[in-house]
Amino acid sequence: MKSAKCILTGLLVLAAFVLQGCVVAAIGAGAGTVAYVMGDLEAFESADIDKVYDAGLAAAEDLELNVTQKSRDALSATIVARDAQDKKITIKLVSTAEGSTKISIRVGMFGSETKSQLIYNQIRKHL
Repeated sequence: MKSAKCILTGLLVLAAFVLQGCVVAAIGAGAGTVAYVMGDLEAFESADIDKVYDAGLAAAEDLELNVTQKSRDALSATIVARDAQDKKITIKLVSTAEGSTKISIRVGMFGSETKSQLIYNQIRKHL
């Protein structure tokens, strides 16, 4: 019985470490709906996709990111850039409703909440 408790405790500790990146952390009250989930910063903005796309490009320029790829249509858009450490930054936009856009930002393979938040704040400055 004692070994079962030890194994269960060990599994719970392991699960806490594995799942810590899955915890949703609310960011920036009043700045729209924003969450950091599994390496991606996700936000909803009440602006059309064209305006958010332009704001994303302006933010990349402000932050001196090297934009390597960009694409856009009426329903979605993607901006891919590299930072000074050559980490890939992907900004995905999806039109969710008339005048609303979902933003997803990922920095590197595993994500960086701090850098994602910095990019998002810069995008918001241009909205």
